[in-house]
Parts: sequence; structure tokens; C-alpha cells
Amino acid sequence: MTGTERPLTGRVALVAGATRGAGRGIAVELGAAGATVYVTGRTTRERRSEYDRPETIEDTADLVTAAGGTGIAVPTDHLVPEQVERLVARIDADHGRLDVLVNDIWGGEYLAEWDKPVWEHSLTDGLRILRLAIDTHLVTARYAFPLLIKRRGGLVVEVTDGTAEYNADHYRLNVYYDLAKVAPIRLARSWAHELGPHGATAVAITPGWLRSEIMLHEYGVTEENWRDACSKEPHFAISETPRFVGRAVAALAADQGRDRWQGKSLSSGGLAKEYGFTDLDGSTPDAWRYVVEVQDAGKPADVTGYR
Repeated sequence: MTGTERPLTGRVALVAGATRGAGRGIAVELGAAGATVYVTGRTTRERRSEYDRPETIEDTADLVTAAGGTGIAVPTDHLVPEQVERLVARIDADHGRLDVLVNDIWGGEYLAEWDKPVWEHSLTDGLRILRLAIDTHLVTARYAFPLLIKRRGGLVVEVTDGTAEYNADHYRLNVYYDLAKVAPIRLARSWAHELGPHGATAVAITPGWLRSEIMLHEYGVTEENWRDACSKEPHFAISETPRFVGRAVAALAADQGRDRWQGKSLSSGGLAKEYGFTDLDGSTPDAWRYVVEVQDAGKPADVTGYR
């Protein structure tokens, strides 16, 4: 991009939960659009979280800067109010504004026990999932929103798994995961109610089948040879990179008419049709339509017409 093609130049964003996955993809694409992006998480080059994975927030910040923005890594545990308060105070001191808040804090992949009823699922792990997926978003909102509404035109994005329509009709893995992924959709509606009068827009967004670092690891592939995983799971053919949902968020942030999405549940594939962006390979995977019409319908994997 040239300078004139960076519509978010001068804007300040906070991507809470940007160590890897969707958060990293969103941070990088906001940077590519010219934004200054504060990226937070618990894994740094000096200290790993309980995930014990190699990705760090410093790596994400470097990718943001390399993409054309300014990446700033701030180690933050969003369950600790004092840390979030200090984070927002720093952004205020540095810039006096916050234009985009992305609530992508999660951290429950290794805690969720698939298809376990509540009486068999670990209670400790289940409640931890809810704390990580819901409490963190509330804590972040408490301290970030006053800075966000200092100027009209702010954007809040709640990242989840599944559209409102899909999640309303489908039970997601177990009760804890189900609650964790429905909650951000409802939070977006709540934020729309609270922030709308201050000129801010709030939405929920879901990627499709995400080729996150963890997902690629679980399938034993890399981004370069990800299609090899389709021999194990044919429907993985509809998957997308984290940058695809990143481009969706960047498009929303650059859209002066984004208030038409106020309180809505959106998807990367759906917004690609609206704004005309593609994934890194030039495709436009429409994962949630595919899941309903092909995968859940029990049809053979075939992405024709879906990407």
C-alpha cells in the first residue's frame, strides 16, 4: 500500500488477545491499513502463558510494523483490572485517543472437553473458560470505553466463533464453550446500546474455519502445505487464514458508514462480499454458508461456489 492507500493512518487500535490466531491476523491488517496497534496477551519473549506455545505479542507487534503500521506490544492479563487500567492509561498518555477496540481474548482451546455433558466436564476448567472468554471482555470494556468515546466514530469488535444465526440453532461442543461463544454476540448488542449514543459502533465478528497456529499444529501441517490436512478432514478445504478476518475488521474500521452494522453479528466471508477483499490466496471462503449447506448437510466436501 502507498500512504494514500492506508485509510487508518493516524488511528489508534487496541487488539486485546493478539498473540496468535484471529487476534494476530486482525492486528496485522489494521497495521497494513496504517493504524498504530497496541497488541496484548500473556505470552512474551520472556514469559510463556500456560499455552506454552512459541508465538509472542512482540512477534505480533513486529508483524504489524512490517505491514506498514506501528505495533506496540504490552503484556497484559485481562483478568487483572489493574493491568488493563494501566494499559488504557498508557494509550491515553501516548495518543489521547482510542479509535478501535478488538476484544479477542480467549485462551480456552486446551480447556474445553468436546461433547462432554456438564456433569462429566471439569468444573474448574469450565469456569476458567468462562472467565477467560467473558470476564476479560467485561474488564477491558470497563477501562477502554471511556477513552474510546472521547471522540465520536469509535469501533468495538467482539470476536467469537459462529454467527448469531448459526449459534442459535446449534449446540457448540459443550455448555462452557457454547456460553463462551454466544456471549460475545450478546455483548456486541449490549455495547451497541451503551455506546451508540456516543457515536460508536459495536459488532460481533466470526472467522470461518480458521487456519490458526494451533489448528495447523493439530493437523500436523503448515500454512504452506495446509491442503494436506484435507486427507484427514476433507471439509478443511473451506478454511481461511487469520488475515481474512483481519481484513474484515480493517474494512469495517475504514468504513465511514459502518454504523449500519450496529449491534450485528458478522462473518469474514459475509463482509468479503460487502467490501470486496480476499484472503491471502485471492479466494473468498464463505465458511458459514458452506458449513450449513455442505458439511452439516452430510454432503461430500466440495468448496465449488463457496470460495
